[in-house]
Amino acid sequence: MTGRLPNSVTALLTKATEPDFASWRRNVVRLGGCTNPVHLVGTSTVVDAGTGEALFSHGSDGYGGRLLTACGNRRAAVCPTCSRIYRADTYQLIRAGLVGGKNVGGEVSGHPRVFATLTAPGFGPVHTRRKQAGGLRPCRPCRTEERCPHGTRLSCPERHAAEDARLGEPLCPRCYDYAGAVLWQACAGQLWHRFGLELRREVARRAGVTRTELPDMVRLSYAKVAEYQRRGLVHFHAVIRLDGPGGPASFPPGWATTGLLSDAVPAAAGRVWISAPGSDVVGARVLRFGAQVDVRPIASSGAGERLTSGAVAGYVAKYATKGAESAGAVDGRVRSGRDLVLLPVRAHVLRMIATCWWLGGLPAFAELGLRRWAHMLGYGGHFSSKSRRYSTTLTALRQARVDHRAEEQRVSLGLADRSTVTVGDWRYAGRGYSPAAALLAASVRDGGDRHGA
Repeated sequence: MTGRLPNSVTALLTKATEPDFASWRRNVVRLGGCTNPVHLVGTSTVVDAGTGEALFSHGSDGYGGRLLTACGNRRAAVCPTCSRIYRADTYQLIRAGLVGGKNVGGEVSGHPRVFATLTAPGFGPVHTRRKQAGGLRPCRPCRTEERCPHGTRLSCPERHAAEDARLGEPLCPRCYDYAGAVLWQACAGQLWHRFGLELRREVARRAGVTRTELPDMVRLSYAKVAEYQRRGLVHFHAVIRLDGPGGPASFPPGWATTGLLSDAVPAAAGRVWISAPGSDVVGARVLRFGAQVDVRPIASSGAGERLTSGAVAGYVAKYATKGAESAGAVDGRVRSGRDLVLLPVRAHVLRMIATCWWLGGLPAFAELGLRRWAHMLGYGGHFSSKSRRYSTTLTALRQARVDHRAEEQRVSLGLADRSTVTVGDWRYAGRGYSPAAALLAASVRDGGDRHGA
């Protein structure tokens, strides 16, 4: 017995019988499966740059009078298709700063480079996975029956699996310093900025020069990404490089070695601190990075070491497409305190969001914007950023892709030998798919219509 077809399938079959189906289908398929495209209304005209003659014109007539463009969202949880492009661009950006390319000279591969990880401090014991040779160690082993003031044992003998829901959860939620955790999140970007300044001072100190003299000898460049841990706090992965005074194209002096940089990073991270806003309800706090600072030299091409430029670029690019959802948070902003009871999150994440909402309503913490960033567990900083001279930019990579596609269009129209300018007038007209288009886009994501455009 055959059941009824889903509405989306019926809608797609109906659309296939309409005269404009080929144009409609092409407009959807060319997005590669983007989950939430932007709708534009308008026209574009290719004009001869010398004579002003209109050579070719196209409008928004392929999808019910609208042109669809990809959403461009970087987060894999929101749009797997666009996040893959963002990830590839980030990979190229990071790699160019390590081995050259994209208008960066290949001499950077000989500069001192390290891959550093700066973590958040502890705000209370949480369930975690501890690895050792041949397997896992117990979560929090303890021979005594030590308990917190609320009577909860401060040990856990289990070896948690990777999918264990308790990972990142406090052993005692009532002891956990949620206010401190949220304030650290909100100030993590400031801590990173202070770290960059202190690292330059530390390099100068170890070289025996003043901070003002350092730029005439060495320039420090970096690219970083923020990653959420299961406990809901971010830590920073960063590629840090020492250049000569002229930037990537110039070599640093002989004293600027990878060893010096490796030693300077943890020293600078341990010295950095900021004072968080306080109130009568939540006392004044001094915020620092965690004690765990990992620094690993990045091998030059063919050096035979374990941490290569390609591995680092891939690692950073992977985390550039992840957000707070990897810690169990939600995608959209929390608009009202009443929404907290409906959030589909685990208890620990809910407590962090609720703490953001509570502190965000107090005048002393207004400047932190905690309610605005409650869905991000208080962190409102950039997920990926770089210093100006590290390498190329994402904007430049995207423009190169646009120029390449424009040149392909010129060739297909037989205009390769003419100087042209494209003039467009486009307006935003919504976003999303109809049920039929959503089904077609899903088939493209699954690889069923990769060559349909």
